[in-house]
Order: sequence, then structure tokens, then C-alpha cells
Amino acid sequence: MSLGQVEQDYRVILCDIWGCIHDGVRLYRGAETRLRRWRDEDRTTILVTNAPRTAEAVAGQLRHLGLEPALWDGIATSGDAGIERLKICVKPVGFIGTRGDRAILEGRGVRISETPDFDDLACAGLDETRRTVEDYRAQIEPLAKRGVLMHCLNPDRLVIRGGVPEPCAGAIADLYVALGGRVEYYGKPYPAIYRHAMKLAGEPAPGDVLAIGDGLNTDILGAARMGFACVYVTGGIAQGEGIPADFAASNGLGDWQPVAVVDGLA
Repeated sequence: MSLGQVEQDYRVILCDIWGCIHDGVRLYRGAETRLRRWRDEDRTTILVTNAPRTAEAVAGQLRHLGLEPALWDGIATSGDAGIERLKICVKPVGFIGTRGDRAILEGRGVRISETPDFDDLACAGLDETRRTVEDYRAQIEPLAKRGVLMHCLNPDRLVIRGGVPEPCAGAIADLYVALGGRVEYYGKPYPAIYRHAMKLAGEPAPGDVLAIGDGLNTDILGAARMGFACVYVTGGIAQGEGIPADFAASNGLGDWQPVAVVDGLA
């Protein structure tokens, strides 16, 4: 079944961004047209992303790619959820990520430590020079041993940037857990980001919501657990792979199935 056939039954759309609307470099074919159709049909469109940045920063990136803000009604980010938690930390926190991500956190009132005696670590993703997860082992292994709590601002393990796979903060968090560390996650598939998205959408009934995403263990799992109808997009990180036969059973979802599996928004 196509996206056009199923979307008619839902007045609220929760749509992932990276992997559905763009690949980090350019818009996917048909994405702008689909967003415009939802707007013209008076659907409420909330973009839900595991970006470790603020909604304002994500909106700026979308504008840079050529999308006008009128095409969505709100943006829920894992970064916004994590920032609120980091702001109440007693001591300044450690940081892993780009200079741009650090500037966003500090601009929202998160205190970043200049010394190694922090108790909490904000992980926004890879920095500008260390491009594999193993590059972080030497830094995070001693932190795990002394009980530093990592705050993972992007539970995604992988994105496709311009056709090239790139690890995300979730992959660093996986290594941290393997080293014995503790991690607190913000974003999909965890409930907080969906509660935020539903608030932005005006608290609709779950049956009125259609969730669209390309991350099986983030976008789809999280939405399914919330009771939303789901469309699985295989053109992003799935690289054309469908849903494993044991996905629902292994995640306690009973006889759950997506309402559609599509290549993209076109």
C-alpha cells in the first residue's frame, strides 16, 4: 500500500527528518511535495528528529536545504529534551561532539566543563576529527569506570550523509555501555520526545496519528510502542531492507504491523 493511500486516514503526521526528508546534504525526491500536500490538506505535521540540536537549529538547516517553515507545524528534537535535563546538573558537564553542537548547548544555558572532574557527559555525536566510534574508546573508558553518566542526545546509531554511512551518538553510547558505563537517552524510541511532539500537535488521540520514519529501532519501534500507525521508509538507513519477520515478537509488540512500507515520501 502506498503512502498516499494510507495518509488520508490520519489528521496528524509525525515525520522523521534525516532519512525521510533529506540525507544530510540534499532533499529526497518528493519530500517537499509531500510536505506541501499535508499542509494544503490541513494536516498537522510535526517533524520528530533525534538531532542533538534545538528545534530552531534544525529549522535553520531545513531552510538552508530550501524548505519554507510554513511546511511544518512544529519540530520535536532529542536535543531540546536533553538540554532541559543537562541544565539542572549540579556541576558543569563533559562534552563530546562538534564545536557547533557545543555552542548550541552553551547558548541554551548548559555549562560545559573545562576540567576532567565532571559527573555527567553530554554526547551529541562525532566531533570534527574523530570519525569512527573506536576513536573515542580511550576517552570514554576511564569515564565509564568512574561512573560518569553519559547523556546521549541522539540515540541513532547511524545516518546516511550524502550516501555515506556515518555513526551517531547512539553508537558511542553503545560502546560506553559495553565498557560498563551508564547512559541516559533522549529521543526516539523513548517516550519523552513523543509526548513533546503530541503536545506540539495539540494532544490528538493516538488513533489520529501517523508516524513515518526510516529507523526501525528508533522511529518505528518508538511509534509502535506509543500506539501510532506507522509507515516504514526503506530508502534511508534501511538501504532497501524490509522489516524482519521477528521484529514485532522480539520487541513485545504482539501482532503489530506497519500500515505501509515505502521507498520514500515521493
